[in-house]
Amino acid sequence: MRIIGIDPGLAIVGFGIIDCSSRNPQPVSYGAITTPATLSMGERLLTIRTHLQSILQTHAPVCCGIERLFFSRNTKTAMAVSQARGVILCTLEEYGIPAFDYTPTQVKQAVLGFGGADKKQVQFMTKELLRLTRVPQPDDVADALAVAICHYHTSSLHYKP
Repeated sequence: MRIIGIDPGLAIVGFGIIDCSSRNPQPVSYGAITTPATLSMGERLLTIRTHLQSILQTHAPVCCGIERLFFSRNTKTAMAVSQARGVILCTLEEYGIPAFDYTPTQVKQAVLGFGGADKKQVQFMTKELLRLTRVPQPDDVADALAVAICHYHTSSLHYKP
């Protein structure tokens, strides 16, 4: 069972794919899709879609955990990230991959057992749970892996179909 976790953004989309066919989730692939600010909005969204399509074709995840957006101040940033998230959701739908939303608090709760944990604690525990040698960079990648772990822990997908 393969799960992709996504931390949506416009400049950086973090992704992390884990294999849940054994007792403990195993990392398969992780990284970031980046879009330079010099590109038009349309070009940036197309870049995200094209790279995500390639990732989905290569790794064939069966479901996706995606972080729910939370913005309290900067509405300009919120709108741009919302557009990127829309492209991500549309691409997942195109490939028949169901997406499940998780708040940052839910991710922290699933990874650490404490919804008030800080970002560094989540990143450290993600590294430990996946037996990685170091915390993936940029932060968006570690966050995406944490979202994938969250989906694994909070879904009924712990078994092989």
